Amino acid sequence: MNKEHKIPLLRNAKGGKMLISTLVMAVLAIALLYTGYSKGENQHIEGLKIATKLMIEIVPLLFFALIVAGMVQILIPQEMISKWVGSASGVRGIFIGTVAGGFSPGGPFVSLPIAVALIKSGSSIGTMVAFLTGWSLWAIARIPMEVGILGWKLTLIRFASTFIFPPIAGFIAQFLFGWVK
Repeated sequence: MNKEHKIPLLRNAKGGKMLISTLVMAVLAIALLYTGYSKGENQHIEGLKIATKLMIEIVPLLFFALIVAGMVQILIPQEMISKWVGSASGVRGIFIGTVAGGFSPGGPFVSLPIAVALIKSGSSIGTMVAFLTGWSLWAIARIPMEVGILGWKLTLIRFASTFIFPPIAGFIAQFLFGWVK
């Protein structure tokens, strides 16, 4: 494996260390555990049980999402990424990012590693903003749940009201921050 494809454990999309974020979360977790323990009502134990259940649900999803992100970087040629969603792709790249984000399944544990992989592979800032905004606002995979809970009328109103924003956000990001790598 090429050294440039290795992703150290504590690195973010730009290659900077995420150590500070990790330390902040550790201090916060310890402080909250201590607070729960101090109350003497076993809240710290209940909190750890909930955390364990969440970990059992999320870790497998995160594991496979990171595999997808790594494989995107290795298997999809950088020239293809640049052609379809790079800074030279223009309007087409922003619309591809919007649609891909809208159809991206799962929560942030799936979409964010994929976005990082695409950024590292050469996609433009506008495409990634469109991807993330499409994922956040369109959320096609979430529509059946919305319909079931909110009904067709409110779901259609919500979708129609947000439909134009992902590509607009992509265009704004590309125009204002297209120089960012």
